[in-house]
Amino acid sequence: MVAIDRRAFVAASGSALIASDLARAETPAVDKTVWAMMSHAARDAAYNNGTAVADSTQIVDRWVAASTAFRAQHPKHLDLAYGPGERNKWDVFPSDNPKAPCLVFIHGGYWQARNREHFSCFAEGVLAHGWSCAMPGYTLAPAATLTQIAGEIRSALDWFGAQAGALGIEGPIILSGWSAGGHLAALALDHPIVKAGYAVSGIYELGPIRDTYLNEKLKLSDEEIVTLSPLRLPSVDKRLVIAYGTAELPVLIHNSRGFHAYRARSHHAGGLFPLPHANHYSGIEQLRSPDSLPTRTLLRLAEDIA
Repeated sequence: MVAIDRRAFVAASGSALIASDLARAETPAVDKTVWAMMSHAARDAAYNNGTAVADSTQIVDRWVAASTAFRAQHPKHLDLAYGPGERNKWDVFPSDNPKAPCLVFIHGGYWQARNREHFSCFAEGVLAHGWSCAMPGYTLAPAATLTQIAGEIRSALDWFGAQAGALGIEGPIILSGWSAGGHLAALALDHPIVKAGYAVSGIYELGPIRDTYLNEKLKLSDEEIVTLSPLRLPSVDKRLVIAYGTAELPVLIHNSRGFHAYRARSHHAGGLFPLPHANHYSGIEQLRSPDSLPTRTLLRLAEDIA
């Protein structure tokens, strides 16, 4: 009898569509190769955005510098604790209009890097239109499991729902996130305070992650793959725009396309939003501009739920 590699089998069974999409993508690292038969190096490369975008370090450094300046200009509601953890804090940038929509943005970093302070500058686009913006932090792996991280986001939203009025925020809340934050936003779309969502470059199927370098800190369990993969959970009947850059890694493009198709089968509202020529970093960076396609999409999303 031939021995079966259990982890390879779980990854393959959970990502058959990803494997076929990668094969069609004609990408050298994964061309016509079934995921379960790929080398470890090839699997790592399929998710390594930093390597895929040569100037990613410089891009993020630019965000950090811009966010530091932005926080200095908006110091009033920073580091508001919602839980006992060091990272269990909010940064809130209220509008002068309490009834304006509020963008809640969850940062990325594959659940194990970066922090909310690096992304403060992403509030600029919607604030220019009179919105509020708020950004929660969360404990990173390996200090927290993905189950704990997802739970912290829900606790953060519980806190925000109770405190938003006192902070001058009474308008509809649109939940957003980038990369790992897109995944967390999709998981929390059903939270009672959330009216709609805008997920960017998210990971909606976790199965393949366990056979990559990302799992060294995440240590995903079988149960987490099933219960924390949005593509394996009942679709949430709220409007969700799913955005991705057309120059992203094929596996991330497939995650967005696949999640949109999955939601469409339940007739749940929200569009698929390819960002032309954008990579994993330049796509989300467009949120900084008041006139960008992503910012205008958020404005339309707020109109749709009004």
